[in-house]
Amino acid sequence: MERDTYPAVSAATAAQRDPAIDLVRFTCLLLVVACHCMMVSPVLHRDGTVTTHNVLMEEGWFVPVAWALMIVPLFFVLGGVTGLQSWRRLRARGGNGFDFAQVRLLRLIRPAMALLAVMWSGLWIALLLGVHPQVIQLMTAGAAMPLWFLAAYLTAQLSVPLLARFHEQAPMLTFGGLVALIITVDSLRGALPVLAFANMVFVWCAVQQLGFLMADGFFEHRSRAWLVGVIVSSNLLLGLVTGVAVYPGNMVVNINPPNLCLLLLGISQTATLQLLQRGIRWIAGVRWIQSIIAVAGRRSMTVYLWHLPLLVGMSGLLLLTEIPKPWAGTAEWWWARIPVFLAVVTLLVPVVLILGRLEKRPTAASHARGPSRAAVVTAVVVVLIPVADAAFNGLTLALLGGGAACFALAVLLLGRVPTPVLQPPQGKVADLREAPLSTLPEAGLRANLET
Repeated sequence: MERDTYPAVSAATAAQRDPAIDLVRFTCLLLVVACHCMMVSPVLHRDGTVTTHNVLMEEGWFVPVAWALMIVPLFFVLGGVTGLQSWRRLRARGGNGFDFAQVRLLRLIRPAMALLAVMWSGLWIALLLGVHPQVIQLMTAGAAMPLWFLAAYLTAQLSVPLLARFHEQAPMLTFGGLVALIITVDSLRGALPVLAFANMVFVWCAVQQLGFLMADGFFEHRSRAWLVGVIVSSNLLLGLVTGVAVYPGNMVVNINPPNLCLLLLGISQTATLQLLQRGIRWIAGVRWIQSIIAVAGRRSMTVYLWHLPLLVGMSGLLLLTEIPKPWAGTAEWWWARIPVFLAVVTLLVPVVLILGRLEKRPTAASHARGPSRAAVVTAVVVVLIPVADAAFNGLTLALLGGGAACFALAVLLLGRVPTPVLQPPQGKVADLREAPLSTLPEAGLRANLET
C-alpha cells in the first residue's frame, strides 16, 4: 500500500480521548484481576515454607477457555491505536522521537518505581521478622510477575516513532516483515532456545501494528463479512498449529516468551473489536459507566501493577489466621473466589487514590531545559538492565531493590518535561505566530492510559 492510503490524523483527532478504548481496556483489566484471583492458592507447611497451586492451569477446561481469556494482545492493539495518535500529535507540534520516549518512560516507570520500592521494603521487613526465606522468594516472584508486561509494553511503545515511519511508507509490508521475523524466530527456537526471547519484541510490535492499522481506518473500511472471515480464519489457523502440536494449546504457556499464536489471537481480537465497536461505544456512553471509567480507567497501570502484590500479601496474611481455607479446586474454593476478588478490589481503592497520581502527565518545568538525547538513551538502558536480568535469571529480593534504584535513576535522568520552543510545520507559521508557547505534552497528548 502506498503512503497516501492512510492519511495522518489531524491534531484535533489525535487529541480526542476515545471512551470505547477506555471501556475495553478497563474491562480487560478486571478480567485479568479475576483470573489471577482464580490462580493463587497457597498452603502453609509446618516448617514455615509455603507451596502454591495454579488451579486454573490444572483444570482441563481452562485450555479452550484461555483462548477467550487471553486478552493481553488486545492491550497492545489499543496501545498501538493511542500510541500512534500521540506520536503524530507530538510530531505535529515539533517534537521528536526522544521527546516521545521521555514522556512514555516517565508515564510507565514512575508507578513501577513506587511498586518496586514498597515491595522491597516490605519484604525485607518480613524477612527480618522471621518469615522463611523461601516464602519471601515465592512472594517476590509471584507479586512482581506483572512486570514482564511493563517491560514488553514499554519496548513496543518506544518503537512507535520508528515503526510509525515504516507504517506510513508501507503499512502492510511493515506488518508482513514483522510476521516473517516471528516465524523465523519460532522456527529456530528449538535449536537456540534463547532466541525465543527476540519475539518479546517482534510479536508485540506486530500486534501493536494492528493498532496502527485500526487507527488509520483499515478495519473500519472493511465489511462485516470480511471481519467475520478474519475472525474465523485466524482461529482456524490457531487451531491448526496447536492441533498438530507445532505450538502448545494452552495460551498461557504460549505467552512467555510469545509466539505466532499470540499474533493470531491479536488479529482475531482486533477484528472482533471493530465488529463490536458500535455496541461498545453505546455502552461507553452510559453516564454511570463514564463516571467509573473517568476515575478508574485512567489509573489502569496502578491497578495492574498493584493487584497481584495485594492478592499475594492478603493470601499470605490469611495463612496466619484461623479462617477456614477450603482445598484448592473444590466447590467451596471456587465460591470463595468471589469474596477474594471483592477484597482485592477494595484494597486497590486506597492504593489508586494515593499512588494513582503517578500516572498523571509529567509536569512541565517552566525554566528548565529538557534532558539531552544521551540522558534519554541512558534512562532506557538503565530501565532495561534489571528487566533483562529478571527475564533471564528470575526476580529476587536483591534485584527488586536494584530495579527500584534503576527506575529512580531513570526518573532523575529524564526530569520534568521541558517547555521548548517548537518549530511549527511549514505553512502554519503565520497561524501560530500570535499563539502562546505550549509545553510538551499538552493536555491533548495524553493518549488513553498506557497499560
